[in-house]
Amino acid sequence: MGESFSKKEKEKQKARAKQDKAKKMQDRKSNNSKGKSLEDMMAYIDEYGNISSVPPATDRKIEINLEDIQLGAAPIIPESVEKTGVVSFFNEEKGYGFIAEDKTRENIFVHSNQLLQPVKEKDRVTFEKERTPRGYSAIKVKKIAK
Repeated sequence: MGESFSKKEKEKQKARAKQDKAKKMQDRKSNNSKGKSLEDMMAYIDEYGNISSVPPATDRKIEINLEDIQLGAAPIIPESVEKTGVVSFFNEEKGYGFIAEDKTRENIFVHSNQLLQPVKEKDRVTFEKERTPRGYSAIKVKKIAK
């Protein structure tokens, strides 16, 4: 029986694929990166973090003291605990009010339980801030003598 057209085409495709595979194998063998020297494979990082194939210059080294290296989070610098402000509103019947902080002009809630001395509106006071679920609250509120 004679060969059909499709059978010939399949054989041609197989032969072409075999040739392509042999050509790729030959290319891989000629461009083989195995056997390179260590210097050819070495990569360097400069002082800015960029990768290069040239070793960094040793004359630009900077000495760093071990004490200057900080590991972990930055230290917390405590701010002054006692703050000053002016009583902007105070309701003696209900027992609460607000203090306008001098630095931030923020209104801070104050309850009569946290007063060390009785206060009224427009009195200058010193206090400490305490974080509460509803925001900041003034504690240890003391009137400043004029």
